[in-house]
Amino acid sequence: MGPMDGVKVVEMGLWIAGPSCAGILADWGADVIKIEPLAGDPFRSLEWLFPDSCNPPFELDNRGKRSISVDIGSDLGVSVVHDLLAQADVFVTNYRSGGLERAGLDYESLEARYPTLVYAHVTGYGREGEERNRAAYDVGAFYSRGGVASAITPEGNDIPYPRGGMGDHMTGLAAAAGVSAALFARERSGEGQLISTSLLRIGAYMHGWDNNVAARLDMAAEPVSRRCPPNPLINGYRCGDGLWVWLLGMEGDRHWPQVVRAFSHPEWENDPRFNSMESRRENSAELVAAMDAVLATKTRDEWAPIFDDLDVWWAKVQTTLDLKSDPQARAAGCYIEAPGVDGDTVEMVATPVDFGGTPWLVREPAPEVGQHTELVLMELGKEWEEIEALRQSGAIP
Repeated sequence: MGPMDGVKVVEMGLWIAGPSCAGILADWGADVIKIEPLAGDPFRSLEWLFPDSCNPPFELDNRGKRSISVDIGSDLGVSVVHDLLAQADVFVTNYRSGGLERAGLDYESLEARYPTLVYAHVTGYGREGEERNRAAYDVGAFYSRGGVASAITPEGNDIPYPRGGMGDHMTGLAAAAGVSAALFARERSGEGQLISTSLLRIGAYMHGWDNNVAARLDMAAEPVSRRCPPNPLINGYRCGDGLWVWLLGMEGDRHWPQVVRAFSHPEWENDPRFNSMESRRENSAELVAAMDAVLATKTRDEWAPIFDDLDVWWAKVQTTLDLKSDPQARAAGCYIEAPGVDGDTVEMVATPVDFGGTPWLVREPAPEVGQHTELVLMELGKEWEEIEALRQSGAIP
């Protein structure tokens, strides 16, 4: 049932960064109870984007969980959260610090009461500082303020529009790793602890190459155009059929002779404009234009065996539908069969880690809002009269 089998997780999360952490833990076998507002996680509202009232992004991050709907703005609602935490190993939340403090669910309020609890707090801008309560999505804290958008936008171009959840999923994966390490530490010490990460910090780490240059040398990242990259051998090129390849000649001098042979331009090998990393950088635009002209003479399928036979390292530039039908993506485990809401199976993206000794699987589809409220409350030992009293008070639907 996965390496987290037997671990009880309470998630109080919204949208993606926090729920994706708990979603990974659910895939790994943890029993995850998702606490939702009475109206549900607002991530559910994206159904309008997709046909047939389907919400694949929400399903990815919430499959395998049980949902309980609770008003944490009421004392009775908060008391239900405490009942859940009393039996939990892990609490995952991406609520802002101020909201958690008002509800008495911040780490400092819970530390003494639940000394073995691993408390995972995922934030936009961190837990400290004047802006710790600033509203954030990954497009703000990760993509924009984290320097990602600027680093990939060549001068004079519009900022590329980001794809959904990129920073969120990296942050969720980092939080899941932190939870795993904290649980391992608890095995030795018997004590829980706070673990935290933020979209801003993940943005800084994701392009740590550029940020460490800035930290060490006070040099800003210079966005690169494919028409004039520092190393033309690691660059994207359009083939004659309009499809793209990305050459992978990171070690330029090592890969240059193979590229020359594949392109059938032996005179390039010792051309002083191109015969070293330095000269290729100085004459980058000229070499890219020459390579563009050559690549345009054949389709990608025609170039593929040439590159492979001559040991030119390269990769296809694929669409999401290309990836779905890519045999190597299948072999690498990028997709899984998961339970659907109607008892059938559906294909979904796999979370990105496998375990040889404790293989994981998706046990249930993403829940409806509050689907398991009564069941979970009964598991907590509450009698039907207590559940009805909670309903009458408005603490549960």
